[in-house]
Amino acid sequence: MPRHPALHQPQRSGPSAATPLGVIEGFFGRPWSWPARAEALDFMAAAGYDFYLYAPKADAYLRRHWTRHWPDAEWQHLERLRQHSQDKGIRFGVGLSPLELYREPPAESRAALCAKIRRLNQLNPDILCLLFDDMRGDLPELAARQIELAHTAAEVSTARSVILCPTYYSPDPILEKVFGARPEHYWPELGRGLDSAIDIFWTGPEVCSGQYPREHLTEVTQWLGRRPFLWDNYPVNDSAKLCDFLRLAPYPTSHAQLAGSVAGHAVNPMNQAYLSRLPLATLPTAYARGPDYRPAEAFQQALQCWCPSGLRECLEEDLPLFQERGLTALSEAEKASLKARYEPFATRAPRSAESHLAQELLDWLDHHYAFDPACLTD
Repeated sequence: MPRHPALHQPQRSGPSAATPLGVIEGFFGRPWSWPARAEALDFMAAAGYDFYLYAPKADAYLRRHWTRHWPDAEWQHLERLRQHSQDKGIRFGVGLSPLELYREPPAESRAALCAKIRRLNQLNPDILCLLFDDMRGDLPELAARQIELAHTAAEVSTARSVILCPTYYSPDPILEKVFGARPEHYWPELGRGLDSAIDIFWTGPEVCSGQYPREHLTEVTQWLGRRPFLWDNYPVNDSAKLCDFLRLAPYPTSHAQLAGSVAGHAVNPMNQAYLSRLPLATLPTAYARGPDYRPAEAFQQALQCWCPSGLRECLEEDLPLFQERGLTALSEAEKASLKARYEPFATRAPRSAESHLAQELLDWLDHHYAFDPACLTD
């Protein structure tokens, strides 16, 4: 296949120039609102992020009904979001999840994929992601079919970067348990056959990895024939277990040592858009400071920047309840006490950062972010 002429030419600047850092809205369950997405772009630009990828699993026009076009109102929201991203200097990408397209006849699958990508080209995306995650993969020719589709996507797309998410994006046994046995030599076949200009997403040793050991990344680089592009599932909390928690802690010191071992680093945030800012703000700091990165210090800076005083002190005091104990471990009396504590912040200044942060806490306490059974099955 001829190399895609425009791939791997992104314009990067700022402290994370050597390793592009971004946010991928790629979770299941309750999606962010359009205003929250626009304000998230404001946050990303200020915090030092390079790109944003629109890929919520709840958007049926990207996954379950991917061959259909968005209704006019939704498409206009996407167009405005893309323009806002450009205004903020944040590269904009779309994550298309054509559900098990690799099981369809090649001619039909190629035609359907080309038609969708031509529609996506109207958004003028900087990045196109072809996402085959969380789908059945027990198909002997899986790698060959996905390579063919990725090359088709790269040929048709006007995006300057293309990223493929394989069906098996980690050696975590849960993937084979849920999606079937991984074909033999799947990763080396992908690495040999896929154009070197196309990046490959990887979540690490586990689906939700806390660490990315250098020896693991070295081995993955050999498998894939390129450095992996991290899909970091922290602080995402969309699973049956994790939706009980607000994962607010900063990124660990090990994240400050990843530069040079990865092609890029995309973080999958929580369903709570505003609370996600607190951990997300620490990742660019980790890359910028390297060996001088101190997580506790970075978290204090994040609180100072993104959480108004008053609410800040309450949230910091209650952090162990949110991060470690979790919702089901809280008694009804404790929940009532927390609601009484945070309700004044939610109503004091409507549509303010303070109000949004507090309301997300209240919604979480009321179980409005319950686990979506479609996670890992749809």
